[in-house]
Amino acid sequence: MIRTLLAAGVALVAAPAFADTLIYNVDGVTIDEEGEVKRFTGLAFDDDGVITHVLERGDERPEGIEFAMDGEGQVMLPGLIDAHVHVMDIGFAALTLDLSDTNSLEEALARVAEFAEDNPGRPWILGRGWNQEKWGLGRFPTAAELDAIISDRPVWLERADNHANWANSLAMERAGITAEAQDPDGGRIIRDADGNPTGVFIDNASSLVDSFVPPPRPEDRDAAFAMAQQRLLENGITAVADMGTPVVDWMTFRRSADRGDLRIRIMAYANSPEAMELIGGPGPTPWLYEDKLRLNGIKLYVDGALGSRGATLKEPYTDEPATRGIPITSPAQLRNRMSRAALDNFQTAVHAIGDAANADVLLAIEELSESYKGDRRWRIEHAQIVDVDDIARFGEHGTIASMQPLHQTSDMFMAEARLGEGRLGGAYAWRSILEVGGRLAFGSDAPVEPADVFAGIAVAISRTDENGRPFGGWRAQEAVSREQALAGFTSDAAYAGFADGRFGRLVVGERADFIFVDRDPMLASPGEIRETEVREVYLAGKRVHSR
Repeated sequence: MIRTLLAAGVALVAAPAFADTLIYNVDGVTIDEEGEVKRFTGLAFDDDGVITHVLERGDERPEGIEFAMDGEGQVMLPGLIDAHVHVMDIGFAALTLDLSDTNSLEEALARVAEFAEDNPGRPWILGRGWNQEKWGLGRFPTAAELDAIISDRPVWLERADNHANWANSLAMERAGITAEAQDPDGGRIIRDADGNPTGVFIDNASSLVDSFVPPPRPEDRDAAFAMAQQRLLENGITAVADMGTPVVDWMTFRRSADRGDLRIRIMAYANSPEAMELIGGPGPTPWLYEDKLRLNGIKLYVDGALGSRGATLKEPYTDEPATRGIPITSPAQLRNRMSRAALDNFQTAVHAIGDAANADVLLAIEELSESYKGDRRWRIEHAQIVDVDDIARFGEHGTIASMQPLHQTSDMFMAEARLGEGRLGGAYAWRSILEVGGRLAFGSDAPVEPADVFAGIAVAISRTDENGRPFGGWRAQEAVSREQALAGFTSDAAYAGFADGRFGRLVVGERADFIFVDRDPMLASPGEIRETEVREVYLAGKRVHSR
């Protein structure tokens, strides 16, 4: 544990922070302006939690220090930044049924039955995390399979990628879903040979049932947000980009901040033009609560996900030649919404997974850049499958590829089945995007993947999963350096959210957001990096989590 240098009996630093504090004897690691690792031995910050000095070996102690702590040689890193999460979903996933670790349909059904028995007062059984590909099922699950487990209460379960839902018959009955139900634009109801809905709803079709699910109460939202903050801080994450923020979530964040309970930094992206205007009004909000909350812009969708075959492709799916995916937003709608946001200097982040979707977003950025000049920082979220002929376009117009390393190891074998070997040249192409001058920001898409930055760094530098597979890495030529991986989860993630100069690097003038860990990710093996223990977490110099 960290000990104070000055008076005997002085306790560990906790809230509040002390004026002119120095932490010395640390093995500090950060990313400098050139993207290189910079090492330091001490950090000083003022009572606002702004860094005033970064000390290297041999530097003299700054004047005016009122409080000092011995870091005992521990590794200090910048507070980690997850560039793509769904904050409230993290909390609700922790408070509802979690199927993310199930490995078969039978195991998932047993988990549903157990949860229903343990929660007899819940009017709906809600949860998430199922994945028929992980189960080796070869098809989508059905309502009939859920009915055999629970038929007296509606069941509504979100797929791991957030792009499909699984219902039992009572949930469909409550929503009035019959064979006559029409597929909405950007959505698909899975049906049997006779046209009857089988229980799975893809992308926009999920709204047909969602609207009948009782909404969470304000106290439910507050509890979910408290849980989400705790989960993020436990993993050393001090800042996130919240992708798809509705007004109710924004107000949940504000309530927490008004009570003094906001312990992470949130860069928010509204889930609709209407929410963007209600929250931001004439433009992005200012940074609120001492750089803890800001609405940057809007999150848009062009397509769905590979797992549900909703990602839009230039050529048909190899394992389902009858489809090329499900477009969620038309090219005209995309340009109209991007233009509407850019008109008032809102930043745009666009979900695009398939090669056709990515090509359309890149073209839209090219077209709109003719009218909207300046520092726009156009973002493409996921950018998982890109035609190799389109990769160079990431180097134009300041486009940022906001990508999630853990998706690569979760999806690599599924991607081979969906696309075939011939279309994988631009799959999860991190290094190629950097080499053409593009910018990377790394995240997790939590709760789709765990909010585990160290697992993300391990994948980014190795292209292997937790078991070291495949040997040598999957398409290993796309691995990035350790410096690039750390930057993707710190300084570059801050840049992607217009937070550069405020937090993300341990340098003079930025916030003293830092963590103590038990090993140096610049020196450890990928397997060792995955085992990193986060010991303490500080936001603006105040300790907000301790192991």
